[in-house]
Amino acid sequence: MKTGFIGLGNLGIVIAENLLAAQQPLYVYNRTAAKAQGLIAQGAIVCTSVQELAAQCDVVFSIVSDDAALNHITQGPDGIAAHLKPGGIHIAMSTILPDTAIALEALHRQHGSIYLAAPLMARPEAARARKINFLVSGNQEAIQQVRPLLEQAGAAGIWEFGDTAGAANVAKLSSNYLILTAMEALAEGINLARRSGIDADLWMKMLTSTIFNAPVYASYSQLILKEAFQPAGFSLKLGLKDMNLVLQQAANVQAVMPVGTQVQQLLQESVAGGLGDHDVTAVARTIGALS
Repeated sequence: MKTGFIGLGNLGIVIAENLLAAQQPLYVYNRTAAKAQGLIAQGAIVCTSVQELAAQCDVVFSIVSDDAALNHITQGPDGIAAHLKPGGIHIAMSTILPDTAIALEALHRQHGSIYLAAPLMARPEAARARKINFLVSGNQEAIQQVRPLLEQAGAAGIWEFGDTAGAANVAKLSSNYLILTAMEALAEGINLARRSGIDADLWMKMLTSTIFNAPVYASYSQLILKEAFQPAGFSLKLGLKDMNLVLQQAANVQAVMPVGTQVQQLLQESVAGGLGDHDVTAVARTIGALS
């Protein structure tokens, strides 16, 4: 199968490199063309448009910033759906609303192709170590067909959530909600420990070695303790985008999320304070400034 890849941000470029290490060639497209140039030496073929890429590929991976960007590259006369080969598969890895996934799945079906939701759990360093967890949903036969490609992309786990296109996106938004709220709690706890005069590094080492022995606490606490907020592995403005999606989905299904509303407000204050391009853990700076 000829494979294409659209979206070469911090995470996308690592996944593209994983695929290139396993297969040649890989057709790539990025809105900022310069980001694709470094992949040529690794065997990538750079395309000048979404249309050019989709027309040549049996499978297209995409990872773009939000619902609007995914709609832009998928819909319309120049989009993926209009040009992907009959029976071709679009693997959409973006964090988006379930309703967006459902609409794009229907669009692909009209064009005789297949849309799979495959949002992922990984920061760039985890993707490089091939420790990605893919959350997938959609056509079950297509999922089995692309499993080897997901493994080549860096999958440590492939978690199936059924044949409804938006199901995996619900799982991803719910997961990101837990990450973002845990991150704020970490920032607040570390701030409290430091202001109270105890060794915050030792306290966090104790927690992450015992009752909070989990990757999310270990990795995010180290970024906060070291104030390693740049370069951003996952930017604060994207964290706010995800929390906005969480609360939009909550409103759609009438789920009450008061803690999420508070975290959203803190993220908004952080972006307004000029931290949007910092790592999402830079919310700790806002908490420190408010103390």
